[in-house]
Amino acid sequence: MTTTKKPQETTPEINLKDQQYYFNREISWVEFNYRVLQEAFDPRTPLLERLKFLAIFSANLDEYFMVRIAGLKQQVEAGVSSRTPDGRTPQQQLDAVGDRLHPMVAEQHRHFEKLLRPQLIAYGIQILDYMDLNQEQRTYLQQYFEEEIFPVLTPLAVDPGHPFPYISNRSLNLAVVIKDPETDEEFFARVKVPKVLPRFVPIPEAPRDASSSHGEGPGKTWTFTPLEQVIAHNLEFLFPGMNILEYHPFRVTRNADIALEEDEADDLLLAIEQEIRKRRVGGSVVRMEVQSDIPSAVREMLREELGLVPHEVYEVEGLLGLVDLMGLMDLPLPELKYPVWNPVTPASFRRLGELPSELNLEDMEETEDLFALIRSRDLLIHHPYHSFSATVQRFITQAAYDPAVLAIKMTLYRTSGDSPIVNALIAAAENGKQVAALVELKARFDEENNISWARKLEKVGVHVVYGLVGLKTHTKVGMVVRREADGIRRYAHIGTGNYNPKTARLYTDLGLITCREDIGADLTDLFNYLTGYSRQRSYRSLLVAPVNMRERMTALVQREIDNAKQGKPGRIVLKMNALVDPKMIIKLYEASRAGVQIDLIVRGICCLRPGVANVSENIRVLSIVGRFLEHSRIFYFYNDGAEEVYIGSADWMPRNLNRRVEAITPVEDPDLAKDLQEILGIMLADNRQAWELQPDGSYLQRRGKNEAIAQSSQNILMEMALQQG
Repeated sequence: MTTTKKPQETTPEINLKDQQYYFNREISWVEFNYRVLQEAFDPRTPLLERLKFLAIFSANLDEYFMVRIAGLKQQVEAGVSSRTPDGRTPQQQLDAVGDRLHPMVAEQHRHFEKLLRPQLIAYGIQILDYMDLNQEQRTYLQQYFEEEIFPVLTPLAVDPGHPFPYISNRSLNLAVVIKDPETDEEFFARVKVPKVLPRFVPIPEAPRDASSSHGEGPGKTWTFTPLEQVIAHNLEFLFPGMNILEYHPFRVTRNADIALEEDEADDLLLAIEQEIRKRRVGGSVVRMEVQSDIPSAVREMLREELGLVPHEVYEVEGLLGLVDLMGLMDLPLPELKYPVWNPVTPASFRRLGELPSELNLEDMEETEDLFALIRSRDLLIHHPYHSFSATVQRFITQAAYDPAVLAIKMTLYRTSGDSPIVNALIAAAENGKQVAALVELKARFDEENNISWARKLEKVGVHVVYGLVGLKTHTKVGMVVRREADGIRRYAHIGTGNYNPKTARLYTDLGLITCREDIGADLTDLFNYLTGYSRQRSYRSLLVAPVNMRERMTALVQREIDNAKQGKPGRIVLKMNALVDPKMIIKLYEASRAGVQIDLIVRGICCLRPGVANVSENIRVLSIVGRFLEHSRIFYFYNDGAEEVYIGSADWMPRNLNRRVEAITPVEDPDLAKDLQEILGIMLADNRQAWELQPDGSYLQRRGKNEAIAQSSQNILMEMALQQG
């Protein structure tokens, strides 16, 4: 992976803090989401997957407005005028984001209405407007409305006796104007489109003509109508005796971030529960979406009642709330989706055989095989290419029933609704083992789920800790303590992703399973730091934030700088989700100026400006957006030929390095280190899903000369997993 380049002969004095060398964090995130949207636009993406990417783009935007835009608005309201590294105030950031997002959202909706809806029809998937239905279909929907929808609806009038109603977060609504025929007086009402009903109402299928099918012979037809249109065309049931003059759908997004003064909270669990209840009610409105044909009078009335400025109203063509398109992924049309991927059980784990479906302590004498495997060598797991259940889940589950295991300690940041990991911890506690779980209650939008699991764990005697005041515990580590013939041995898993079997099938993540003594001792110190009053400041091998990670990472970059200045090859390859921290960016600029060759694989936000003469001309930045969400973090340093590779949970952002508990581990097994280098090399060669960041902040998608041999890193890694398995 090494390349040699002579250091620059002259290094003129340059202020590396100058705002011209930084991209804005918010704009960079918006550009990442645009790359997600491009997967929906790309005809190489299977048709239903294109709908999925439209939905993901919309879901990402919802969360972005609920947290980031809401935070910027609060800063503006508080009179904050401090500037970001790129020189923008909060108001300037809001303006810039709006200028970029308005045409982007319009493009999303236009693409769906003009291109994807017609293409869906060719495959028998019809999302029909109510006005395009025949009489038979309308009769069916009227009956469906009376039986299934009408009892759920609650129309709310707006008049001097009825103030403007509260509009809940991410809700789709109808603004209805009605007229009393006796008095000619006009009234306004709001009807909420209920989330408890399907957004796209299925209409019983009719035979499809063979000529419209892409298969052989007549195909099946799936016909849907948007729920809000079914309601709109039956409003007379809600307002009998009134004339319906007009109706217009609108959608609202509110501030949903949790504000918590931890040092003032006597009980963190109860404090977060209270904040979750506030979130359900919602904070101030940060965005309203309406259709472009809405009359200005209705739009302005809604805008003023919701307290929005004109720039916060998004007008689009066609349907609102495209996040609901995700529901169409359930259609039984595999030819319109990615080929099914079943994660592979690595050969080393396959030799162990499967665990019995029902476990008990007496039947676990053979568990020594797994721990003997770990003692023989370190194991590297790569999700979703490798099976989570056959590897990480097995490690924890087997430990829960192994008579020789004395204790299990884990951090839980996000886990699934029916978590086999949490169930294993419960079983371990019931089997008399010492179990400690650090449950991070402040994991955004998973707080409620984590509270539920925390209470279940506490009921069976698990020692549950809710994290450290002022810090979010983001690290992904687990440790098993086992009594063996030669004494106590610690087995560890250190990962880049959450202990969540669902996301392990969707996110790319790495995990190291080892029984190295230095790692075990470091994890013991880390858990004591998390659960007790330890002020551990040094670690043998782990890089731990906020203790020593920034210092150690800075030193690793500095070593490459020193080598390059001595005329030796300097090489750094980093893979992460976000690169924001100004101090680390400056260090990379210094490395580039010294002649170090740097490749960055940054999926999302990247505030570093590559390709700038005398600053970052030796830095290249890629973003890979594809079928799986790139989530793993890998850090490679050439080190004058004594290469070092690390994996862990931290991105290079101020929050990760300063305000979160994170852990990064060196991967010392030479074979595993080579495996990680191979993964990086495959990604750097990607010419299907890789986007190159340009000096002006735009991204250009790589395209091979021959699409038939396009190199998708994710497809290559799937093929490799099958071969190795």
